[in-house]
Amino acid sequence: MDGVRKVIAKLTQKEASAAAARHEMLYSGRLGGARAVFAFTDLTGIDFSGRNLADADFTGAILSETNFAKTRLDSASFFGADLRRANLTQASLRRADLRGVSLRGANLTGADLFEADLREGTIAQKERSGNLRVMQHDIGPSELPEALLRHANLERAKMNGAIAVQADFSDAIMKNARLVRANLRQACLVGCNLENADLSGCNLAGANLSGSVLVGAKLDFAVMDGADLSNVLTAKMVGPDPGKLPMNLEAMLDAHAKWAESEGREGMPADLSGFDLRGLAGMNARQLTALTAKGSIFYGLDLEGVSLQGSSLQNADLRSVRLCGADLRGVNLSGAKLTRSDLRDAKLGPLVLDSERLLAARLDGVEARYTDFRGADMRGASLKNGDFSYANLTDVHFRDNALGGAKFPGARLSREFREALANLPPTP
Repeated sequence: MDGVRKVIAKLTQKEASAAAARHEMLYSGRLGGARAVFAFTDLTGIDFSGRNLADADFTGAILSETNFAKTRLDSASFFGADLRRANLTQASLRRADLRGVSLRGANLTGADLFEADLREGTIAQKERSGNLRVMQHDIGPSELPEALLRHANLERAKMNGAIAVQADFSDAIMKNARLVRANLRQACLVGCNLENADLSGCNLAGANLSGSVLVGAKLDFAVMDGADLSNVLTAKMVGPDPGKLPMNLEAMLDAHAKWAESEGREGMPADLSGFDLRGLAGMNARQLTALTAKGSIFYGLDLEGVSLQGSSLQNADLRSVRLCGADLRGVNLSGAKLTRSDLRDAKLGPLVLDSERLLAARLDGVEARYTDFRGADMRGASLKNGDFSYANLTDVHFRDNALGGAKFPGARLSREFREALANLPPTP
């Protein structure tokens, strides 16, 4: 490409590590510290994994195949940097300046890019003649082609004009992100949360948005040719028409609560299977024992402290739902979507039916990626074939669980969980 290329110094691992150590000293208030300035240096293949480099300067640096796994890079400047094939898995890049970077082939799985700036940007350098010329690596600005951003947090990120052809944003959080005129052609956005995102003029031709959340998203003049929009969740209510029911949904829930509280003497049980329940208010702390709501949509609801013991919630959409402190003993959540939900201190142990019978909770085949289970009681629960990738399972009460086929990559596990997983027979 045309343009001025600045002659930059290539640092060794020893030199880079020493600068990083001084930066960490500065950040912790120790004597001898100094801000890390790696602007216009070649850091190809350097290992910075696990370090604290918040506010560091990587302007115009070559960072190809550099290892930033689990590195803290909040508010760091990467303006015009070359991050091709860099490892940024689970790195924290909150409010980082990533304008004009190339992330082609980079791995940002699980990275936190909250309010990061990924708009276009170019670096100008003054020539001897006094004229300004654009300085470039052999890349173009704002490139993310084929980058892995699975499960990444891009909430409120600025990505106007970004090029992300064939990038993988599976299960990423992109709420309120600005993607005006971005090129996401053939990108994978499966299960991505784009609530209130601005996709005006965005090129989504051939993109896979199946199962994504587009509630409140702006799609004015977006190119959608060949895009997969199957099972997309929008602001439009889906499922059966509640207007055809003998009573409205709120009245049905009230009758169900009366039935549950009176042990069947009053009211009547509710079957809300397949209904879109997002419009219901005041759902927290309700008495909904033995509710049937298979395949129902609860997305984004506040169900804190709700009583749902013994309920049938198979294949329900419970993404981003607040269920902390909920009574879910004996619940059937097989095949349910629980990605990024809050189940802290939830009761997921067995439900006592009588002196000889226990009903175990079932989470077989559940999607619980990035779900928060801290402090939950999961004793006896069946987790077979469940996906708990990157879930927080610390301080979970755990015993006699069925775990065959369950996946826990990247999950934060309690000691009990680790011991149980270590004793599992190998998967055939």
